[in-house]
Amino acid sequence: MARTALVTGANRGIGLEFVRQLLARGDHVVATCRHPGKASALNALAGDHPARLHVLPLDVADAKSRASLVHDLPLVLGDDGRIDLLLNNAGVLHSGERFGHVEQATLDDSLRTNAIGPFLLAQALAPLLRDGTVAVDDAASPCTIIANISSQLGSITHTARFGTPSYAISKAAQNMASALLANALAGRGVVVLALHPGWVQTEMGGAQAQVTPVDAVAGLLRVIDAATPSQSGSFLDWRGEPLPW
Repeated sequence: MARTALVTGANRGIGLEFVRQLLARGDHVVATCRHPGKASALNALAGDHPARLHVLPLDVADAKSRASLVHDLPLVLGDDGRIDLLLNNAGVLHSGERFGHVEQATLDDSLRTNAIGPFLLAQALAPLLRDGTVAVDDAASPCTIIANISSQLGSITHTARFGTPSYAISKAAQNMASALLANALAGRGVVVLALHPGWVQTEMGGAQAQVTPVDAVAGLLRVIDAATPSQSGSFLDWRGEPLPW
């Protein structure tokens, strides 16, 4: 059965690969990015899938942009349309930070984009999420999912050096947001996951990364598709292995 997914940060990297793989399996996709007019690869996909891919503008860190998306979505989904999968993928990593020289503006931007924005977007889109099945066992499927693309760098337990502080702090905050959303939406049968995609060969991850976008997204989609209500609020990697907070 075709489902409807909304992907943020869909113009490049794993966001774009999510769009490709979701379309390939027959899903409907709403793909968002800050500057759709410049998203050539995404627009090419929209040309190939005009009935199943809609590209809309979104700056996840901007309140007016989030409100505009929420306002415009019924025009795309239809009055009774609902979202089955929200992929909070948009993020920012500021490189080159050194202790003693971390800027407040960098921390502010990272928190707005990586933690605050995704949390507030999920809150704003909650009325458009399809209600899942609230079950005492894990037999009910498929679930409605909010998948927040996190990072093992947000794991406090795994912190072993000083590096990428604004990114790490913001991803730890995003992980807390995922846990809180899981509790807020449990009564509606919506499963919320914090997912680490691995060290992926993207513009953010760099050429030395170990995992291709194709493999990372395929793994993440397997984790998402297999998710059960009892896993809501979990922190998992792209292979489905649990990560420590």
